[in-house]
Amino acid sequence: MDTNIFFNKIAEKLHLGNLVEDPKKVTGGLTHKMIRTVTDKGEYIVKLLNPNIMKRPTAIDNFAKAEKYEEALRKNNIKAIYPLVFSGTKMQEIEGQYFYVYNWYSGRSLKSDEITNHHCQEMGKALAKIHNIDLVNTEYPSKEKVIDFKHYIDISKVEKSPIYELLYDKLEIITESINKGNAAVKHLPNYLSICHNDMDPKNVLWLDDDYRIIDLECLGYSNPYLELYELALCWSGYEKCDINFDLFKTFFETYFDNTKLEKNVDWESIYYSNNGRLEWLEFNIKRSLMIECDTKEEQEIGLNEVKETVDHFVYYDKARDKILCTIRELINQ
Repeated sequence: MDTNIFFNKIAEKLHLGNLVEDPKKVTGGLTHKMIRTVTDKGEYIVKLLNPNIMKRPTAIDNFAKAEKYEEALRKNNIKAIYPLVFSGTKMQEIEGQYFYVYNWYSGRSLKSDEITNHHCQEMGKALAKIHNIDLVNTEYPSKEKVIDFKHYIDISKVEKSPIYELLYDKLEIITESINKGNAAVKHLPNYLSICHNDMDPKNVLWLDDDYRIIDLECLGYSNPYLELYELALCWSGYEKCDINFDLFKTFFETYFDNTKLEKNVDWESIYYSNNGRLEWLEFNIKRSLMIECDTKEEQEIGLNEVKETVDHFVYYDKARDKILCTIRELINQ
């Protein structure tokens, strides 16, 4: 695809003006590609949706559901970057490439060592506000995870892929995560709410003390306790395998200061249910093995994400007692 020709077609179709700079890829975007586009009418971000994901039978329907939940966030004044609407439609398509267009926002995501108590307070409040939009006391529809990681390890061995060295001695801990998670998810607190489902530090842009949440395509109903727990970890250093428990406490406490949910629930079940990274690991193993992937660039991203995700599994297992002890202290204050 000739980038300039394609983006000229976007600008012409959507009446965005004439390009005054060459389109430039923005860092980030582990699944989709983000392209900064400048015209004589304004600055935009174009999100090119991953073609391999868009081939999935459920893809279009999943994006449509997320768009509906976006409107709920917009009506409740959640600080986020929402896709622009053209001819009554958010998702656009040209020559089989699906994409969204957003107004440019000059903020940036924070690195782990830049996150402070202020950021955790703001995110704790924002998450509670999202969950409060439609908090429903109902049974969580548990769904067991069934992923044959041994199959991928066998493939990687035959193909002499670096994936084999990363995974072959981690199969036990990954299998344990699947089995304990499948048992624990049946005991999650009976609540559902609209959840972002990916509001970690890379998906929040900061401009001084102000922020905007991005990547709303994963919006959907899920368990608010599970999302709170996962994000308290992510915003306190879990991504770097070095949790700052002061930040964890700040996120956790601020959230509960802004919700009616009860603190005293089965946090051990929540600990084991927090295994959504299993799907992320499988997705990136496939990319690394060129399954549902057709570019070397995406393959390299997949390989790097496999390495990081495996490191997270190992660290998470080691940090279990400290995490649960910290939560018990917070509950008993």
